[in-house]
Amino acid sequence: MHNQAGASATIAAIATSPGVGGIGIVRISGAGSGVLLRRLFHPVAGVSEFISHRLYYGTIIDPATERLVDEVLAVFMRGPKTYTREDVVEIHCHGSFFVLQSILSLVIQGGARLAEPGEFTKRAFLNGRIDLTQAEAVIDIVSAKTQRGVDCAAEQMNGALYRRIESIRTVVLEIRALLEVAVDFPEDDIEIVDPHTLSHRLDDEVVQPLAGLVDSGNSGRLLRDGALVVIAGVPNVGKSSLLNCLLEEDRALVTDIPGTTRDIIEEYIDIDGIPVRLVDTAGIRPSAQGVEQLGIERAQERINSADLVMFVVDGSTALGAEDRALYEAIKHKPIIHLINKCDQPQRIEDDPFPPACPLPVSATRQLGIDRLKEEIFTSLCGGNNQWRESDCIPNLRQQNSLKQALEAAVSARNALVSGVTADLVGIDIIETLDHLAVIVGESTTEEVLDLIFSRFCLGK
Repeated sequence: MHNQAGASATIAAIATSPGVGGIGIVRISGAGSGVLLRRLFHPVAGVSEFISHRLYYGTIIDPATERLVDEVLAVFMRGPKTYTREDVVEIHCHGSFFVLQSILSLVIQGGARLAEPGEFTKRAFLNGRIDLTQAEAVIDIVSAKTQRGVDCAAEQMNGALYRRIESIRTVVLEIRALLEVAVDFPEDDIEIVDPHTLSHRLDDEVVQPLAGLVDSGNSGRLLRDGALVVIAGVPNVGKSSLLNCLLEEDRALVTDIPGTTRDIIEEYIDIDGIPVRLVDTAGIRPSAQGVEQLGIERAQERINSADLVMFVVDGSTALGAEDRALYEAIKHKPIIHLINKCDQPQRIEDDPFPPACPLPVSATRQLGIDRLKEEIFTSLCGGNNQWRESDCIPNLRQQNSLKQALEAAVSARNALVSGVTADLVGIDIIETLDHLAVIVGESTTEEVLDLIFSRFCLGK
């Protein structure tokens, strides 16, 4: 075989995550896949021809040195009934990095080229197996941080967003056809287009569904990207205990010595489907010096970039000047006010930061924690629960096209109400269709496709 380039090349990559594991997979796709398998793989039970989609047990042998590389299972899958709709080979070997690299090197030496990030999925899209929304869902399911994220990505891979877009496009195409007939026969005695009826249909079946998808996309950022929530307070108010309580594990060191936490501790927690990056910061106080001061500077950086700050004070002591100074420094951020150590005799005033209503908690006795999680969810979502039920949560690229399609559809609806001629309304209708086509990949530029698939990992 000769080295190949471009879309017709046989490509190969390691399809499993880096690191040591029981099993690793080398994936090959393209017309030369079967030839490479016959060259490198020696089945224990000799076969004259590989049956598609059947696992075979054997060994990988270096054809140049006849050295045994590994004992493997291999499968040949004949296109188009494969992920890429091309001939595909998978070699299931032991999960050693060196074994995987050795097999991949032999495959490359045999004439395949190393796949680019996301190239297997890109070929699946280009060969018509999936649309662009399904391809992008592959990224989401690989990177999902919560079960809700996995569920939503699985729905997208199953075509949930595509079906919604297609139902809207069908209506827009019907409206376009009516408008074109009206343009072609302007002097017909029969009124082909009733502007009032058509504007209502456009609003009910195009504008409103598009607006709903745009709204779900606004909330969907939290599901995909998560939120940064910072725990802030002066030393020894119980920030690390609160982190441990929320995580349900002893992640942070807890002592009675003020200033114990001198660096940033970050962990993810699933709060009703939202991946929350929870950050325990150093206690902030003006008198800190040295290493503690460096920790405070990092804490202030995290607070400045946070989506939400949990401001913690100690309910068992009177509010101090340092508490008030810290509050003044962070009050421009969205804040949940917490009075920790509520299980102890209270010396703090009932309403220390009016008009905010503080939430009493006890990190050591796990009091008020469920209510705190509800407050975190509400603060991040703004009370919008739409994405909880939605199976369609567009990503940023899709949302931008949805917004443009919505603007064009609204313009067409308003033009119909205003009595604008059919040919001018048709311009907005065509623009709506163009933006919807971009979402599913029917008219997406090569540059955009390259950008989308560059976000994938190798081997997917």
